[in-house]
Amino acid sequence: MPKSNKKKVCIVVSSLANGGAERSSALLSIMLDSLDYKVHVVTILPEIDYKYAGELLNLGEIEKGKSFISKVKKFIIFKNYLKTNNFDFVIDNRSRSSFFREIGVSRLLFNPKKTIYCVRSYNLGTYFVKPKFISRYLYKDAYKIVAVSKQIEEKIIAEYGFNNVTTIYNPVEPIEINNKVTSKPYILFFGRLVDNVKNISLLIQSYYESQLPQKGIDLILLGNGLDINLLKHKVAGLNLKDNVRFVPFMPNPYRYVKAAQFTVLTSHYEGFPRSLIESLALGVPVISVDCMSGPNEIIINEKNGLLVENYNSNALAEAMNRFINDTSLYETCKFNAKKSAEPFSMVSIAKVWKKLLN
Repeated sequence: MPKSNKKKVCIVVSSLANGGAERSSALLSIMLDSLDYKVHVVTILPEIDYKYAGELLNLGEIEKGKSFISKVKKFIIFKNYLKTNNFDFVIDNRSRSSFFREIGVSRLLFNPKKTIYCVRSYNLGTYFVKPKFISRYLYKDAYKIVAVSKQIEEKIIAEYGFNNVTTIYNPVEPIEINNKVTSKPYILFFGRLVDNVKNISLLIQSYYESQLPQKGIDLILLGNGLDINLLKHKVAGLNLKDNVRFVPFMPNPYRYVKAAQFTVLTSHYEGFPRSLIESLALGVPVISVDCMSGPNEIIINEKNGLLVENYNSNALAEAMNRFINDTSLYETCKFNAKKSAEPFSMVSIAKVWKKLLN
């Protein structure tokens, strides 16, 4: 990527660990650094799992308390940091659902004209406070509101009437595979084990209804989350303990992705799911429910994967069966997978960010 820009950019994120938004923020720092922006990353929580670029201000490490006084200290440290560095842009990747906190942040901490607010979920309540007229007031003067899917952009405009919204997709990084997984055949879910978002119960039920257990094809659930015991209980109740394996979260899960027959997404809602584009970038086809938002902007049905009706376990089970039984369909999707991820490469997405910041 060319190096020509010296603008100073501050990326604000909850942490650099665990989630897709956090990984995307880390990748954004690397993209902007490669374009010769002067990048700073500010994290609210101390955890760091993902590689990033630029200077780091880890507020969670500096001030570890959770009391009101600790929060005020963080606020003051951050305010002085912003004043000292006089950034050209602040890119806010945090969730923003706390009424009083966001009034303080958006009006006392950030300069709206220099702030870009990212919206990474179709659940807008995560990023816009209620009542709506407060959010309209807080964000109408922002430099830009960046949605990670077209469907999110359309929903923001419909609900808030903003004219400063655009879409920039999440990028997928060049992926290195350190070693291979050697095991019996399996399909894979990787992400947070939080059932009221990811609806992994639907995946387990559909797997149970499919032919895959009888054909000796396992299901691996890779990740951590609040609902791991609930999901293990469901697996046991369906007598699938010999077929479903739980693998803990790892920052680099790609050896598991690469070796999978295909990956599956069954969420209630998404933003722009990284698991789909990462799978495709590794040449692994995908099956996803048609949830809001992202899957139907990534998957070309029967070309790089299968898109099925949400909340329909029979339809999802049948899609799994098709990938196992219809060799021609599976090979077509596998052949097209990697190329279909190219529009989401870091090189491609970096160009869009550069245009926005210039």
